[in-house]
Amino acid sequence: MPKNNLIIGRQPLMEALKSDKQIDKILLQKNSSGEIINDIRLFAKTKHIPIQFVPVEKLNSLTKTNHQGVVAFTALVNYLNVQEVIDFVVSKGEVPLFILLDGITDVRNIGAIARTALCCGAQTIIIPDKGVGALNEDAMKSSAGALEQINICRVNSLMKTVDELHLNGIKVYASEMTATKKLFNINFTEPCAIIMGGEEKGVYPALMKICDEKFSIPMHKNFESLNVSVATGMILYEAMKQRS
Repeated sequence: MPKNNLIIGRQPLMEALKSDKQIDKILLQKNSSGEIINDIRLFAKTKHIPIQFVPVEKLNSLTKTNHQGVVAFTALVNYLNVQEVIDFVVSKGEVPLFILLDGITDVRNIGAIARTALCCGAQTIIIPDKGVGALNEDAMKSSAGALEQINICRVNSLMKTVDELHLNGIKVYASEMTATKKLFNINFTEPCAIIMGGEEKGVYPALMKICDEKFSIPMHKNFESLNVSVATGMILYEAMKQRS
């Protein structure tokens, strides 16, 4: 990570938080304490910035500067508010087509998904603040610049976000390989969002329950090994085809 992407020290981080600088994540030394540490944790919670508690050796490996038990990574993308993005997309006369990522940790997959999303007309990618790969330089490289062009929202709860999408008249679909309904039987011409889960665990069960519909991608043989970015591409291409 280049040094210009680091914020080092307690006061510099507080100033960055107060100035609304976009921050990807914060590393705090284990057992750090004090009033300013409490303030940092409070700001981070309010802004949905993930915090990791790490040994001092981890911080020392990132910088030789006196870090005071605090190092943060500045964000390489501009995180937006979900409701504001919905309002913006609708105001342009477009029909919302959003992607929610649940438990996808491989940043190369995230970058590839962003490329396909942009090419197929999806306007927004929504990620949780925990349990998903960081939008770091590898993700940016894999996306070939798409992560800088598509709307990115970071939220503290995908469950609450699904509720927010429903309140805005946006249906939420989940890709699930055992679902009986097939991809091409889903109506993607209406406002919708698609949840893509990690390849190992899939979509979180509680999240699956509140979706409007589950669908599977038909395959020639009973072979269940589609890469998540490839699967997302197939789904988005079907959505683009229907919208054309």
